[in-house]
Amino acid sequence: MSHNTPVRVADMQAFDTLIDARSPAEFALDHVPGAINCPVLDDEERRIVGTLYKQQGAFEARRVGGAMVAANLARHLRERFADQPANWKPLVYCWRGGLRSGSMVTWLRLVGWDAQQLAGGYKSFRRHVISQLDALCPQLNLHVICGATGSAKTRVLQALAAQGEQVLDLEDMACHKGSLLGSLPGVPQPSQKSFETGIATALGGFDLARPIYVEGESPRIGKLSLPLSLVARMRESPHVIEVAATHEARLDYLLRDYVYLGDDREALATQLGRLKELQGKETVARWQQWALAGELAPLFAELMSLHYDPHYERSQERHFRSWGQRRSVQAQVLDEAGIEALAREIAPR
Repeated sequence: MSHNTPVRVADMQAFDTLIDARSPAEFALDHVPGAINCPVLDDEERRIVGTLYKQQGAFEARRVGGAMVAANLARHLRERFADQPANWKPLVYCWRGGLRSGSMVTWLRLVGWDAQQLAGGYKSFRRHVISQLDALCPQLNLHVICGATGSAKTRVLQALAAQGEQVLDLEDMACHKGSLLGSLPGVPQPSQKSFETGIATALGGFDLARPIYVEGESPRIGKLSLPLSLVARMRESPHVIEVAATHEARLDYLLRDYVYLGDDREALATQLGRLKELQGKETVARWQQWALAGELAPLFAELMSLHYDPHYERSQERHFRSWGQRRSVQAQVLDEAGIEALAREIAPR
């Protein structure tokens, strides 16, 4: 490839290594899947250069920043890039394909590697993600799995994936179970941009002619919003499958799946306090007492019957166009064997 040929997002797979030259904080927020982070300026250095630019102008910012960039590039050449062969072909990007990635490409070419710069940088990749979502979501052959809280829908999706089916596990990507108590202990949710990148990447790997199984989510999972085009496609899908599990099976599953909630009883009681307006002070006070005592069985039983189930029955009919024609699969137990049986009934091989 000529040094002067701009590299587009569609050409990225032609390179050996994808290098994100932005700061660690920018990389953590979102990045091209598979990229490695080799910053030309770290977070503090970027802040210093930005302040100099505002206070003293472009020349002073470049003079000070140039020395920092040179030091960081020297370190990368000694460490991260030390073992690369002469025919190594890296592709480098920064925020918008400017000085940071340009300086790295210049040095890598001086060494003798065929380094290239991604035209438009991360911003061009971000535009690609948005266009992918807008283009692919309306084409998806979605089979939407619904079921009241505790129906093991996520585990059913995992069992379907193990069977070789195409699965879009949005809660796994969102690092959240989608309910009031759905935060995962010690696991932060990704940024909105990173969440969308994950969805677009998954969709790009699907065979659009085959079914794609997805859980019937609300428009938000924790703090994250689903792409509107995906929500619309989910809601209009003619293929709605309801896991109709018994109350006992669901309670048993919830007690296994949310066992960690008993580890921080104060936090659980605080979360339940958010339901006072919906459920009344007296009911929530009882729930908080159970939470503080670690009595999850009566707590979950009442949460199901008084909070989750009434809301579920109302919302499904309102949100899914084909709810009246849904296919129901019965479940008496939601242990590993029961979940695998559900997956085989939903998608017989």
